[in-house]
Amino acid sequence: MLNSNSLTANLSENQAFPAASGYFFPAEWHPHEATWLSWPHKEASWPGKLQTIYPYYAHFIKELAKGEIVRINVEDDKMKSFALKHLQKQGADLTRIAFYFHETNDAWCRDHGPAFLINPAAQDHKKVVVDWGYNAWGDKYPPYDLDDIIPTKIAQKLGLPVFNPGIVMEGGSVEFNGAGTILTSKACLLNENRNPHLNQQQIEEYLYNYYGAKQVLWVDDGIVGDDTDGHIDDTVRFVNEDTVLTVVEENKNDDNYGLLQSNLKQLQQMRLLNGKQLNIVELPMPDAVVFEGQRLPASYANFYISNRSVIVPTYRCSKDDQALKIIQEQFKDRSVIGIDSTEIIWGLGSFHCLSQQEPAV
Repeated sequence: MLNSNSLTANLSENQAFPAASGYFFPAEWHPHEATWLSWPHKEASWPGKLQTIYPYYAHFIKELAKGEIVRINVEDDKMKSFALKHLQKQGADLTRIAFYFHETNDAWCRDHGPAFLINPAAQDHKKVVVDWGYNAWGDKYPPYDLDDIIPTKIAQKLGLPVFNPGIVMEGGSVEFNGAGTILTSKACLLNENRNPHLNQQQIEEYLYNYYGAKQVLWVDDGIVGDDTDGHIDDTVRFVNEDTVLTVVEENKNDDNYGLLQSNLKQLQQMRLLNGKQLNIVELPMPDAVVFEGQRLPASYANFYISNRSVIVPTYRCSKDDQALKIIQEQFKDRSVIGIDSTEIIWGLGSFHCLSQQEPAV
C-alpha cells in the first residue's frame, strides 16, 4: 500500500486486496468515463520518425473525443501547446480533451498507466487504482522512473485509493472478458525479466487478488517483432464474454505462422468458468511491415474499444478492409474506424498500446 495517500491508508486497514472488497477490472467495452494517453515525445521510440506520427495520433484522439473525455499526460505548457496545435489541425473537439501535467518517459499508457477497478456496490469509493510495478518490458528502455509512478499521480489527482501489488505487470499483457476470465501469455508474464521470484501459480494469485479475476487462461507466445515479449493485445482479444478475435498467419513461410497456429490450438482447448468453449473468430495478420530491416509487430488485434467506436490500426495493406469487416461483425453497437498505423508501428506498438480506459461506474 502507498501510505502517503490517506485514502489508501484507510482502505489498507480494512482489506489487503481490492478483490476482497468486491473490486474488479471491467471489460474494455464497459462504458468509459475517459481514455488516458501520454503524449508521445521520446525520439528514441520513433527514431527518425517521431514527427510523422502526430497526424495519425491526433486523428486517434479526434475519434476518441466523439464518445468520451480524453485525458492526456503532458510534461508542461510547451508540450500542451504542441499537442493542441496537432489536435486543432485534425479538427478534434477540444472541449472533450483535458491535459494533466504528469511528466512521462514514454507514450505507452496501456502499460504504465493506471489499472482502474470498479465496485458499483461500494459505499465510499466505487473506483480504485492498482499501481503495478513498471520496468519498461524487462529493463529494455531505461529510464522509466517517471512512467512507473504515473498510476499513483493520476489516482491522487482524481482522489482515488491506490493499491500497490509490488510486482511488475503491464496492461497490454492481460486481456479481460469482464466475467472473471483473464487471457495472457507465458512468454511475457513468466519471463524472468519481469518477476523472476514468482512462478505461474503465484502470478495467478496476484491476478486474482488485484484484478478480481477468477480464471487465468494462458497461450504460449506473441508475434515476431514484439519487444514486450508477447503481449496478448497483439494476438488475442475478447469482444464479448465468450468470444475472442485471434490473429492467424496464412503464409506458412512467415515466421508468425507456427506460433499463431499453436496459440489457436490452445484457445480451442480452453474452457470458460461456465464450462463453455471459447467462440473463436480468426483475424488475418497484415503483410509484414519492415522498416530499416526490422520486422515490426503489426497486428490488427491492437485495436481499442472506445464508447462510440472500435479504432483499428491499418497498414496500407490489401488485408486492411477484410480485417475491418471481420471486426465490425463483432461490434454491432459501435462503428469500426481504421486509422493508418504504418508510421506509429515503428514505435513497436499501436492504438491499444497507447491508451488506457477509465471505466464509468
